[in-house]
Amino acid sequence: MITQTPNLPRGQYSAQRKIGIDFLFLDLSTCTRCVGTNKNLEKAVASVEQMLNLIGAELNVNKILIDSTKKAQAYRFVTSPTIRVNDQDIAFEAKESKCDSCTDLCGCAEGTDCRIWVYRGEEYTEAPVAMIAEAILQEVFRTPQQTTPAAVAYDEVPENLQRFFAGTSDKTVPQVLDCCPSAEQQGCCEPAEKSSCCGDSSQPSGCGCK
Repeated sequence: MITQTPNLPRGQYSAQRKIGIDFLFLDLSTCTRCVGTNKNLEKAVASVEQMLNLIGAELNVNKILIDSTKKAQAYRFVTSPTIRVNDQDIAFEAKESKCDSCTDLCGCAEGTDCRIWVYRGEEYTEAPVAMIAEAILQEVFRTPQQTTPAAVAYDEVPENLQRFFAGTSDKTVPQVLDCCPSAEQQGCCEPAEKSSCCGDSSQPSGCGCK
């Protein structure tokens, strides 16, 4: 049965014309949670796009790689991945669990936690398509009387993310000394033994590769 609510101003149901979606993530090549959420975001957008086109609503999706504490601070980034619709996080809490993919990327003993999505009483490691689509449509048809939640205070980058950025930035390529041809240096000894094998490249007699 179809019911109607009488005596409501016509403009009360005017659709929001511009909808911005920000997808913030740590990694889109290895992290299964980020990769899966990205795919589900694309499916959700495709599922509502025709309706939005019909009512003249404009949808803009921004995918933002968070790869430093400075960038995390700038975007007030709390957990990965995050989806915001018109600046509002579609998840009501930043619930997390250990993410094996990001732990491998970080290489830190404590590990890295990534987001768990809670939707209709169930937990998911990837944002469900229905959850994303529902958040978009709720924002599109939000009435002027409805207020958005106040922004949560952001004092500093969470320790979990600080460890991740520190771990990924520490993975540098071992320095290759220039005391002899690079081809020789690559096979003369193990990278960890370069200093004792090749010596100080600043000294003319320091090379032990010969």
